[in-house]
Amino acid sequence: MRLVFAGTPEVAVPALDALIASDRHEVVAVVTRPDAPAGRGRRLVASPVAERAEEAGIEVLKPVKPRDEDFLGRLREIGPDCCPVVAYGALLPKVALDIPSKGWVNLHFSLLPAWRGAAPVQHAVLAGDEVTGATTFQIEQGLDSGPVYGVLTEQVRPTDTSGDLLTRLAFAGSGLLVATMDGIEDGTLKAVPQPAEGVTLAPKIEVEDARVDWTAPALRVDRVVRGCAPAPGAWTVFRGERLKLIAASVAPDQAELDLAPGELAGTKKAVYVGTGSHPVELLWVQPQGKKPMQGADWARGVRIAAGERLGDRPPATA
Repeated sequence: MRLVFAGTPEVAVPALDALIASDRHEVVAVVTRPDAPAGRGRRLVASPVAERAEEAGIEVLKPVKPRDEDFLGRLREIGPDCCPVVAYGALLPKVALDIPSKGWVNLHFSLLPAWRGAAPVQHAVLAGDEVTGATTFQIEQGLDSGPVYGVLTEQVRPTDTSGDLLTRLAFAGSGLLVATMDGIEDGTLKAVPQPAEGVTLAPKIEVEDARVDWTAPALRVDRVVRGCAPAPGAWTVFRGERLKLIAASVAPDQAELDLAPGELAGTKKAVYVGTGSHPVELLWVQPQGKKPMQGADWARGVRIAAGERLGDRPPATA
């Protein structure tokens, strides 16, 4: 089939590579989000998908909005049979959905109808799911509600961050997407409506959502740190400034420390913080304006006072 691939971030690149490598399909163009400012200089940078497509000599379309007439006109000229999608990042209007004869097919990183929305992997980790997966489905106007072509499952490991899990799903899901394209082309694969039961939503995780509540149980704190890694990054406040929490570990063997929620205690080799249950060890942190460092090194540097706590809100100007 003639394919126009839609995607934007790094997580979409494995699927693009798999489709390019397919003997049965031709990626004739790529749709991605416009170049965006990045880095300290805030210079405009092309998306990872755009960079990969340009390396492969594939035409790249960067509409500001997918309903732009110039974009729609070019898509009609290209005449794709199907448009596979991975993390494109914009809502597709019906006029665009109607152009390819076999529609638009999304690779979504959850077992639909669970975790419909922008951040399915983060929400799976935050919720403590033991199993998640990926789903290919026909895009319709509803939020991730279209009929399903195929699924795969993936175990959520106890130490997985969202980044770890998403990387595995991106590579496993690329094979699922190619197989879905194969089945659509030869007519052996039919989309099945999603069940009405079991729908959960996965909205984007905002910065404030990533703020750690130290009165929560240690297991919840651990999930917030892992679920918000690498972005937007779990955080707390220490001495009026934000402290990013890169990695932490539940430490039930340190329960004898009897720390109040947010209370810090350091040793030569580790630093612990109290929660609503037992302590958590801070493995890696990043103070405001500084590079990441091991928790124990940070604690020695700041010289924690007896009874000092994490979690006070930053000043209004922060």
